[in-house]
Order: sequence, then structure tokens, then C-alpha cells
Amino acid sequence: MDLFSRTWAALRAAVASLPGEDFAKPSGCRGWLVRDLVCHLVIDAQDVLITLVTPASSALTHDAVTYWALSDALPTGDDPLDALIVRLAAAYEDPALLKFHLDDVGAAAGRAADLADPGMRVKTQEMVLTAGDYLSAYVLEWTLHHLDLVAHAPSVPGPPAEGVARTRELLEKIAGTAFPASFSDEDVLLVATGRRAPTDTESTALGDLAARLPFVLG
Repeated sequence: MDLFSRTWAALRAAVASLPGEDFAKPSGCRGWLVRDLVCHLVIDAQDVLITLVTPASSALTHDAVTYWALSDALPTGDDPLDALIVRLAAAYEDPALLKFHLDDVGAAAGRAADLADPGMRVKTQEMVLTAGDYLSAYVLEWTLHHLDLVAHAPSVPGPPAEGVARTRELLEKIAGTAFPASFSDEDVLLVATGRRAPTDTESTALGDLAARLPFVLG
């Protein structure tokens, strides 16, 4: 849960440091501009707040790993929620308003996470898991989107190294496979999720695993 707080705080600080003109640049998330990605983070923060006040009394069904499902289909932008986020992001017009909304809702989500009992059972998307596992799953979300945010903004600090390492660990468990030790944690995340293509050297190191990529998380 402490790692959730650190990765979330780092991501919000990175958004706050972005110049307004960077919001119109592409992000590392397929089909989304930076402003679309930041709008998605607002929705994510709302989801965290909703989930942490939605207790469950039934048996646990998922953990931080099984929270995620794998798909072999890359997003096309046709999903209704994806399309809504693009329209909503454009409606903000002034990036300062989007920054303010993320800071406001995001800070509240961070406080709610700090106050949550990690053993408390919560329900989200027809899943029941502990608050601790739910917030651990979001370390992956924050870390991947932090990499998306800085994909074309090299002057903005990237995600905390411990969050990147934990996300690699989670991704390897989700995929049921380990990536070569020669890959840095960040390279694993970018290549495994299709955010960049592997180099020839990386493809050789991946061997048969290369044919399974990318791993699309949902």
C-alpha cells in the first residue's frame, strides 16, 4: 500500500510539471494524447475512491495478480468508454483545468488509500479482493501510465524504480512467464505490453516468447 502511495504521488507530480502544450502531444498509450491519458487518470482516481467505500462480505475471488486479465487484441479506440474519455478530455480545453481536477480527485484517492485497512474486503467489477491487493494491482496501472506520460516528454521524471520493479514482477506473474534477465525492468514493461517493438537482439533473447507478445492488460 505504501508503494501505491509513492507511485501515485509521483505520477500526479509528473502531470503537474507538464507544460500546457505537452497535453496535445501523443502519449505512450495507443491512440491517446497526453490530455486523454490524464483524463483517464481522473476516472481511475474516481474508481479508487468508489471501490474503497464499497465493502464486501462475500468470499475473496481475486488478488493483485488475478485482478488483471490478458487479451491478445490491441485497443482500437472503438470501446465506448475510450471514446468518451477522448471527448471528455477535449472538453476541458484548458490543460490547467484538467491538472486541477486530477490534483483534487487524485489527492482524495491518495488519502483514502492511506486510511484504508489493507485487510478490508472490497468489491469492484464483480470481483472481491482485499483493499491491499486492490491497491497493489493499481501500482501496475500507475507505473505503466507514468511511462505513457513521459514517452514523449524526456524532461519529466519517470516512475519510481521500485514501482517499475514491482510492475515487472506482477506482469510476469500475470503472463505466467519470466522475461530474460538481460532486459531492464522498464524495457520489459514497454516491450511486453506492445508500447514499443523489441530490437533484433531482444527478439533473439525472447525466443519463443516473442510470438506471444504483446500482452494486453484489461
